[in-house]
This record gives sequence, structure tokens and C-alpha cells, in this order.
Amino acid sequence: MNRRSFLQSSATLSAAFAAPAILRASDKGPAKKAIIGTGEHTYECHHYWGTLPDHIKWGETHGVTVDEAGFIYILNNTGASSVRHQDAVAVFDPSGRFVRSFGSEYSASNIHTVGHGLDLRKEGNTEYLYLSLTWANLVVKTTLNGELVWAQSVPWESGVYTERKQFIPTNVAFHPTDGSLYITNGYGTPYIHQYSADGRHLRTFGGKGGKDQHGKFTNPHGCWVDNRPGRTPMLVVCDRGNQRLEYFTLEGQYVSTVEGLTNPDHIDVRGDLLLIPDLHARVTLLGKDNQVITHLGFDQAWTDRVLNKGGQGGLVMRTKPETWEDGRFIHPHDACFDRDGNIFVVEWVRGGRVTKLRKV
Repeated sequence: MNRRSFLQSSATLSAAFAAPAILRASDKGPAKKAIIGTGEHTYECHHYWGTLPDHIKWGETHGVTVDEAGFIYILNNTGASSVRHQDAVAVFDPSGRFVRSFGSEYSASNIHTVGHGLDLRKEGNTEYLYLSLTWANLVVKTTLNGELVWAQSVPWESGVYTERKQFIPTNVAFHPTDGSLYITNGYGTPYIHQYSADGRHLRTFGGKGGKDQHGKFTNPHGCWVDNRPGRTPMLVVCDRGNQRLEYFTLEGQYVSTVEGLTNPDHIDVRGDLLLIPDLHARVTLLGKDNQVITHLGFDQAWTDRVLNKGGQGGLVMRTKPETWEDGRFIHPHDACFDRDGNIFVVEWVRGGRVTKLRKV
């Protein structure tokens, strides 16, 4: 790592393009088709979406993004012993057919999972992936085939870290015009870092704070630049531990707060909609004024059951797929729109689960 903590690499990651002749269906059985949502925001649930080749098994599905051509990228947390050392990113065509995989170097070699956040940006005429690798203390930028462009380690320039383990990045967001990017340190010391397009550290903001301290965080898990029509572009951060969204100017000045969420993980935008996967068993759609349109899959009794109130928390149902119900979520960790307005949801559950919500 140089002074700016960026690596310019000439090494190329191996991309696995093997397409097996026979693709097996999900081990959990065929997708069911419950209908959830309301009005124009109604969706048909296709749980266990996508056919996997034999060399890929889901550990915990953590990140999802869709490229301009409509291909879907799933980042798989591979901490479980049965799936370590396999490729961390699997790519599917819009029909759910497996296309390729890559990223075995991002698989965990021990009990700590690595792959966490997955985001995509088009720069000029080229699209790139950004992977947040928690316990590796890295954010990496790759091509759509997994070729390494650069890696960002601890932002020592910020002056807020004394140990590498304090930087555990969870997601990134992109400035709408100048090419810079924002990194959320969700599981480490809770700061946001902004870097310029050429790798210069621009600023650090946030820090530890409870619900009564706006502009501070307990767990800044996800972030996005909210540039929906009619709005001044602002950075919005999922302050998961404080159960809220925090809005900032693009220069990191606190502006406002959106309350009423339970465990917001990340964000995507389409038209006037703000899409928020919520780890507490639902996927939320907010309208242009950030009013709740619907909590997809939400039922309070189901949420109480998932969280096992009075018991051992989410671990109980997270590891028991036989208890999962069609049309309900357990722990949505990321979600995004495709070009047709469908929604892909990936969940933090043992054995993974990808759901396509087909817009009705």
C-alpha cells in the first residue's frame, strides 16, 4: 500500500467462464409465487431464484447488483466450512442461468466471512464492480470479469485509526458527477470516508453516536447518493444500529434524518422510489418524500418469530430453512432493481437465498 492506500495492479484475476451442460435446480425445491406489496408496487415472489452449477454453493448471500445488460451479480459470503475457497461472485443472465463466477481470493479461509458489499458503477463506457471485504479490511474495484483494478485498505490519512482491524468496510456509494466515492466503515470505527476518482483522501466524517446524536452512527452499514428527480443530490447513510437514515451533503455535512426503520442495510433508487432491504424481515419502499409506500413481506407476528423475541434472536430461523415461509423474508441484506423494475433480494441466512420479486 502506498501513502494513499491504493494499489494499482497489473495482475489479472482468473474468471471462471465454465458453463456446465446440466444445471441443477435449487436444493430447496421450485420457487413459489406468493404475491406481496400493494397497488402498482405489487410483486410475485420467486424464491431460490437462479440455477447453480455444482462447484458453487451459497454460504450467506450478501450482495447483489445488476449491470447495464441485465446480468445479475451475487456476492456470496463463504465463511461456512463447506463453501470456503470457492468463487465469491456468481453471475446469472436475466432468466436465472448461471454464466460465470470469480473471486476465490475473496473467500474466507476461516470462520470469519469476507464478501459483504457489492456495488456497480459505469465510468465512461466501462462498468466496474466494487466489493467491500469486511474481515480483509479492503474495498476492491474490478472489471465485470473480476480483473483487479485497485484495492483500498485502511484510510490512515484520516487520522482516526491506530489499528487495521478498526477498518471493516461494508458498502460504497458514488458521487454523481466528480467520480469520487464514499466508503462506510460499518463494522469498525463508524466513519464515512470519501476518496477522489484518482485515489486522494478527501474527507472523513461521522463517528460514534447514539440516536440523540445526528450525523453520528452506531453502524453505518450502507450508503447511496439520493439523486431522485426534484431532489438536491445528497448522501444517505443506513445507520442500522440507530434504526434510521441520515442525510448529508455531498461534502459530508449533516442535513436530516428519516426515522421509522428497524434495521436498514443498504439502498437502491429507481425513479421516485427508495428501496431499503431491512434485516428485520422486510423490504421497504419509500416514495419521493420518503414516506413509506409499503413494507414488502412484512407481518409483525412473523418478524417477532424471526427475531425470536425472548429467545436467541435471529440465529434460530436464520439457520432453519424448513421454517421459512413463501412470501416472507428472514434477513434481507441487500436488494436492487433491474431495468424492468423487478427487485432482487439476497438474504443473510445459512445456505443463502436469492429472491426475484417480479413486478406484477
